[in-house]
Amino acid sequence: MKILVVRFSSIGDVVLTTPVVRCLKQQVKDARIHFITKKAFQSVLDQNPYIDRIITIEKSVDEVVELLKNEQYDYVIDLHNNIRTLRLKRALKVRSFAFPKKNFSKLLLTTFKINRMPDLHVVDRYFEAVKGLGVVNDHKPCDFFLSDADIVDLEAIALAPKKFIGVAMGAQYATKQMPVSLMAKILEGVHVPVVLLGGPMDSERAAELIEQLPNQRVLDLCGKLTLRQSAFMTKQCAKLLTGDTGLMHIASCFETPIVSVWGNTVPDFGMYTYAPQNKSLYTIHEVEGLSCRPCSKIGYKECPKKHFKCMHLQDSEKIKLDLMK
Repeated sequence: MKILVVRFSSIGDVVLTTPVVRCLKQQVKDARIHFITKKAFQSVLDQNPYIDRIITIEKSVDEVVELLKNEQYDYVIDLHNNIRTLRLKRALKVRSFAFPKKNFSKLLLTTFKINRMPDLHVVDRYFEAVKGLGVVNDHKPCDFFLSDADIVDLEAIALAPKKFIGVAMGAQYATKQMPVSLMAKILEGVHVPVVLLGGPMDSERAAELIEQLPNQRVLDLCGKLTLRQSAFMTKQCAKLLTGDTGLMHIASCFETPIVSVWGNTVPDFGMYTYAPQNKSLYTIHEVEGLSCRPCSKIGYKECPKKHFKCMHLQDSEKIKLDLMK
């Protein structure tokens, strides 16, 4: 049986599909699993033994639609469920299953603050797309498979495994990012090395943070590692301090303890750390009771209200206590 799994973006969302991929491969006899995603996110799936072929697009499914038709899939498992995937399914004309995206419930929550979201992690909602094939959740963590090429020489940068704290500096949207001032308060007085992880766009904020922590060892690796090398670092750190980011979900694959700090988005959307066997591996910090939160299911370039209270009112001491436990 040949199955096409569809999830175009983004880092965290693709990571969160991996339990479904694993269970499809293990529970469906003779299953051949193909996965289509954007090229920018292929590295999340590289080395995954449960995927027989990764197909990538730059922008449009039109780039690969003829290739996909020639594959003659038996089923399409749609874990994105949008207009683009609808076009793809219509073009392929094979039986398909999609997960319940709950867009109306998200709209109610962001616009009217009425919470009708199911008390389910999005991974469990993803599994609703494969129940017709008899596939059930094995309740194991997400997968991220590293290779020797992804290993960072910790000794060369004077670090030891599980003896440093990782900090995810960036996020796709600014309203998911912890302000530098908040991170400085949290990390001040931490007595182990701190490693900053992110892309080149996070370097300026990383430099600001280092300037505010003059008496501590802070190593800026923003823009100096591949995503997969950053994943290796999340595996090696004692804890990860993070916003609602892709690195949070990657770290969960390795069961790294996670201290998550939430801005404009909320865990009620079902996208919090997936740790089905050990929920003590993560803590969630959010400012509750704000009439403006959540303001978006994804995020903005800046706070629509200009005050960014969802981050500026965070309890830095409480977060620090969780980080240093």
